Amino acid sequence: MHSLIYLDNAATTKTDPRVLDAMLPYWREEYGNPSSIYQLGSRAKSAVENARSQIAAIFHAQPKEIYFTSCGTEADNWAIIAYALANRTKGNHIITSKIEHHAVLHSCEWLEKQGYDVTYLDVDEYGMVQVEDFRNAIRPDTIMASVMFANNEIGTIQPIRELAAIAKEKDIFFHTDAVQAVGNCDIFVDELGIDAFSLSAHKIHGPKGIGLLYVRQGIKLPPYIHGGAQERKKRAGTENVAFIVGLAKALELAYKNKEERLASIREMRDYLKEQIEKNIPYIRFNGHPTERLANNLSVCFQYIEGEALLLSLDMEGIAGSSGSACTSGSLDPSHVLLAIGLPHEIAHGSLRLSLSEANTIAEMDYVVEKLEEIVDRLRQMSPLYEKVMK
Repeated sequence: MHSLIYLDNAATTKTDPRVLDAMLPYWREEYGNPSSIYQLGSRAKSAVENARSQIAAIFHAQPKEIYFTSCGTEADNWAIIAYALANRTKGNHIITSKIEHHAVLHSCEWLEKQGYDVTYLDVDEYGMVQVEDFRNAIRPDTIMASVMFANNEIGTIQPIRELAAIAKEKDIFFHTDAVQAVGNCDIFVDELGIDAFSLSAHKIHGPKGIGLLYVRQGIKLPPYIHGGAQERKKRAGTENVAFIVGLAKALELAYKNKEERLASIREMRDYLKEQIEKNIPYIRFNGHPTERLANNLSVCFQYIEGEALLLSLDMEGIAGSSGSACTSGSLDPSHVLLAIGLPHEIAHGSLRLSLSEANTIAEMDYVVEKLEEIVDRLRQMSPLYEKVMK
């Protein structure tokens, strides 16, 4: 088996060589500033606007509804904080869920310190927000809601269309963090009825450091970064031309032959799940059984610590995760796993494996073989496991 089996694509992905090839000219020959009026700058400006139009077409949006950001986190912050501050006279109540990415949760927590009231919706055992819970949480002073499209840890896909319809009925701004969903789900903005969504390129084999925020035309969202007149005076700063071009190329590739690609990944994921279930006892799979991302497998191994499992896998050339990469290093169990009702002792033994089209069935066999060995070894050192066995 080769030196690295990479199964942490929910954290980040390897940049596609075709994406890099598309970006290279904008570091070499076409290095102009898009704000400059001479030809070199004009060509850079054209590259940015062509990328914007290409991206808008993928989402059935208008080019002027696409705003480039540095990442999904910035896009989440901008959508939530800027909209809330701009609409405070209309109300101060916000709705989100307990399983959001921390870019959303921490934005809401910051707004609470400014006097806003936030409702954090519970989810069911599969990590699904209940539509009626969402409806019942709406108050006369509710101004916005943000519910993620697909969960980054357990892969559950939320009923975004239904939630957005309720929000529209009540005249509430609806944003979704679509970072994990992009490339895995069709996101047609008019069909879904969403007002805003965020994405990040490095989750779809694009470069780190570029994302975007879609904002439906007619919604007034004030600037989040001040300075120049870039992005139609909404997001100051010289445009990152190469990365914007890279984002457009990554999105093009992500949606080209999407169904065929996802079918192959889903087949590998299901095979991996079956083999783990067959060979390792005392486990629990997390997330919705059907409404889930094709590449995500979340499993808890009882009587062991996830950190020890990850380190042992790394020594065998296997890269996985215990949850969100943004919280790695924390000793606390995943907030997502706690939200679906898992006790601390089980949540601590979590493993997230997220596949890509670059993986193979042979790799899945190797992973299961090593998992079986590692889990058995770690359990033999566990006093709790020894007690259970007795």
